[in-house]
Amino acid sequence: MSDHDQSRPGYDFAHPLPVPMLIGTFLVLTLLTIITVAQASFNFGSWDVMIVMVIATIKAALVAFFFMHLAFDKPFNVLLFLGSFVFVGLFVIFTLSDSRQTSPSFDAIDEDVVPIVATE
Repeated sequence: MSDHDQSRPGYDFAHPLPVPMLIGTFLVLTLLTIITVAQASFNFGSWDVMIVMVIATIKAALVAFFFMHLAFDKPFNVLLFLGSFVFVGLFVIFTLSDSRQTSPSFDAIDEDVVPIVATE
């Protein structure tokens, strides 16, 4: 069972945050969304996906820390939350590396070409 002895009367929520902090977090998330949309207009080559994923990771961390209140939660819960992302990342990496082993190229197959079959 959880320990609720530290609750104060009048507080129904565990970690009330000041409104300026919530508004600031919202504005940073909005700015990062604008940067993500603006990034689509530029060609960074193979770095496009990496840039977008870094921005998305920062946005996800802000949401988790402030809106999900992980910044003020027990360190064990933060460790579990971040550990789950590490394992999801590992699963994606292993899946992508396996798909590269079974199919070296992802070139489109032209189905209009009829293979030549030798007949006797």
